[in-house]
Amino acid sequence: MKLFSMCVILPQLASAKSTDFDYCNKKDNYAVKVSGVDITPYPVKGGKETTFSIAATTDENISGGKLVIDVKYLFLHVHQESHDICKETSCPVSGDFVISHSQALPGMTPPGSYTLTMRMVDGSNQELSCITFGFSISLIAESKAVADI
Repeated sequence: MKLFSMCVILPQLASAKSTDFDYCNKKDNYAVKVSGVDITPYPVKGGKETTFSIAATTDENISGGKLVIDVKYLFLHVHQESHDICKETSCPVSGDFVISHSQALPGMTPPGSYTLTMRMVDGSNQELSCITFGFSISLIAESKAVADI
C-alpha cells in the first residue's frame, strides 16, 4: 500500500521544475539574458507532452530568428531541431519575454539524464544567446500500473 501511495503522490509533487542552466560561453555578453528555465511536467516522460519555458530579457528589438536545439543523451548527440522564434513567443521581442515550446517525446525514449543546448540567433544568424541545462526522462508513470497489480 505504501508503494502505491508513493506512486500516486510522487507524480503530483514532481509536476514542474525550475532547473539550473549555464551559458554556453560564460565570458560572452549575450544580447538576450536568460533568467530561468521551467520544465513541466518534471520529470519528463516519454510519450507525454512536455513544456520547456525560458524566461529572458533583452534591450534589443528582435523581429525574427530561430531557436536551435541540440539534445545529448549521456554524451551522445541524439536530436537537433530548430524553431522560428516568432512561433514560440510574440514578435517583435523586447524587454521581458518567455519562449515556450511543447512537444511529446517518443514513447520509446530511453530513461536517463539528457543535456539540452539552446542557441537563439537573429535573422542574420548572429547568436543572441546560448544556454545549456540538464533534464531527466523517467518511467515513473508506468510504475503506478505495476503497483496496482
